[in-house]
Amino acid sequence: MAMRVATFAINDQMITAALRTQATMANQQIQEASGLISSDFAGLGATAQHVINLQVSVARSQSYIDASSLADSKVQVMYSAVGSMADVITNFRSLLTGASLSSATGSASTIQSAQAMMEQIAGLMNTQYNGEYVFSGGRTDTAPVDLSDSTYAANTASASTPDTSYYQGDSQAASVRVSDSQTISYGVTADNTGFEEALRALKLVANSSSLDSTTISQALALASTALDDTSVVQTKLANAASAIETASSGQTEYQSYLKTLGTSLTSVDVAAVTAQLSTYQAQLTASYSAIAKIQGLNLASYLR
Repeated sequence: MAMRVATFAINDQMITAALRTQATMANQQIQEASGLISSDFAGLGATAQHVINLQVSVARSQSYIDASSLADSKVQVMYSAVGSMADVITNFRSLLTGASLSSATGSASTIQSAQAMMEQIAGLMNTQYNGEYVFSGGRTDTAPVDLSDSTYAANTASASTPDTSYYQGDSQAASVRVSDSQTISYGVTADNTGFEEALRALKLVANSSSLDSTTISQALALASTALDDTSVVQTKLANAASAIETASSGQTEYQSYLKTLGTSLTSVDVAAVTAQLSTYQAQLTASYSAIAKIQGLNLASYLR
């Protein structure tokens, strides 16, 4: 039935209100299904910038966690290698102690053992992780120790004179940024005092044509010093690992807080939305019923 001019305005207002309610219901149905206020930033209004800032902070925090994880793995590899060096030095000391108590006929085997241990220590200093040499400083693509280096090979081992000419790396100590304001240094290079002392003690014996009590005594004293200094390196690495793990845990907690805050800004209370949907459903049903009644009114019906 055609609508009368007199009732058009009110009828139009009722239809507009019903359509607005229907649109609100459709939006809330999406919220109920997704649990989110909006599927894009535009629907968040003024809150959008806060949510974006939180997401950037979460991404930055994750980069710190990833960097900490990589550094921690390197430190663990370094710590293990240094521990193995300490074992070799300990065995070397035992070898020297035994040699000091034996006859000269055992000197050849002791020299051979020292040569093998020297190669073993060098191999440990050339330890790699993910294809990078961990004791080379910043020159991670270069093996830090080269016992065949012409200068090092030509130098005579001295109990009192350090010799790091075997070292092929640089002095850059590895470090990792674990937060906006904290950087942890954990690097150890193969020219470290304890490492050099270990190689020098081994070289004293390995390059000897025959052993005498003086050489054994000097090598034994140097090996003991090397073992002490190597323990200091292990302590440094252990402290660095602890600091890195603590920082990473802090970032994980911070990230969890950021995510919780972000969720509170973008999520809806599904139960509350469901209750509101029921209310809007009843309201919409009543609106359409009223519109139908108004459109159905005519003079003939009134006169009957």
